Amino acid sequence: MISEEYIRLYGIDSDQEEQRIALTSGRVPVAVYGLGKMGLPLAAVYAELTGNVTGVDIDSSVVDRINAGVSPVTGEPGLDDLIASLTAEGSLEAVDTPTVAAATAAVHVVIVPTTLTRDKHPDLTALEAAVESIGAGLSPGDQVIIESTVPPGTCGGFVKPLLERVSGLSPDQFGVAFCPERTSSGRALEDIRGAYPKVVGGVDDESTRVARLIYDELSNNDVITVSDATTAESVKVFEGLYRDVNIALANELAQIRDDLEIDVVEAIMVANTQPFCDIHLPGAGVGGHCIPYYPYFVFDRVKTSMPLCQTARETNDSMPQFLVSKLVERLAAHETAIEDATVVVLGLTYRPGVAEVRASPAIPLVETLQHLGARVFVVDPILDKATAPFPLTALEEVPVDDLDGAVLVTNHDEFATIDWTSYDSLVCIDGRDALPDSSAKHDVYVVGRGSK
Repeated sequence: MISEEYIRLYGIDSDQEEQRIALTSGRVPVAVYGLGKMGLPLAAVYAELTGNVTGVDIDSSVVDRINAGVSPVTGEPGLDDLIASLTAEGSLEAVDTPTVAAATAAVHVVIVPTTLTRDKHPDLTALEAAVESIGAGLSPGDQVIIESTVPPGTCGGFVKPLLERVSGLSPDQFGVAFCPERTSSGRALEDIRGAYPKVVGGVDDESTRVARLIYDELSNNDVITVSDATTAESVKVFEGLYRDVNIALANELAQIRDDLEIDVVEAIMVANTQPFCDIHLPGAGVGGHCIPYYPYFVFDRVKTSMPLCQTARETNDSMPQFLVSKLVERLAAHETAIEDATVVVLGLTYRPGVAEVRASPAIPLVETLQHLGARVFVVDPILDKATAPFPLTALEEVPVDDLDGAVLVTNHDEFATIDWTSYDSLVCIDGRDALPDSSAKHDVYVVGRGSK
């Protein structure tokens, strides 16, 4: 680590260029709290820039692997080599005690998960724990940046007051800003380094200035400053709301395909050749830790009803049931009752190639099939059997002779090589428009397209 005198950025009487040089030379110690799928790549990019980053994670096994030069995050091109290099040169180290990092850091970056409670209210437990730890070591001139997606108003109404209370500092002695994480699994380093413009907004003008200074150096793309932290928080959740509503439109159109007797996907794609139309494509449902959660972050903070966004959530949540209904309908046409059927579900993760099952539409789909009495085999080649929510079966172990139906929920690359000609006649429900031509011998129903 850099041994020269450390400096701080917020409210300090020094010019921008001096602060920029201090940041990039490692004289501004940075702590990144949360070393998960997005947090570790973020810490790595900060370490590339400053050479002086402490990563914080309460999981000691994660910390041990990072300090050994091994990335616990998989599926991110370039991250393995980058972690090995950064830890070897001392630019990045990890600790499992947040207060240790907070005591020395001048910039604190929080990227811990925000989940939902059982009754779908935002759960800020992880954020609260991180902020309390930061508050215990907060010094005058420190800057706190929240990258965790949070309900609008969190930085000003929750983070700032909590830091004041725990640290004992007055509100003008430290900065708080929000910078939305605009990153996708599988391309995290590329996204963080500047695939999209960065957005920053602070609880005061000085917080915004410091955040802009930092991200101007971190990103090779533009940095957009907005009016305040609440606006920046809203930018992030509005992006998710847009996608949720748009996907819901596509999924609702897919559900009327049989009434219209057309290929809805074809109609959508041709409609999108008009520049004012940009309809997404239908599918098996919306999963992951982002889009299904963000509407509730807004619902929780507003008094005005939001029937459009509420309906979009309900529509997207209904897609697993829609797939099941099509399977039951097609099986019945072949004189097979669902309670007598053996079905294989292909894909349990919410996205192909990403080992994440949070809010995956495959979960309620499997549960519904089991509730209806079907014998269900679940296949997912990228999931660890020990952590999967259902018992997993290797594809070659699925009883071919007894199989009546197949539902493709997640189009992993590994499924592209399935030889469908080797199976007896099946009812196949394709939730991703991804079954190959070799499936043509079967009764195939594609969401949005109909019979294949």
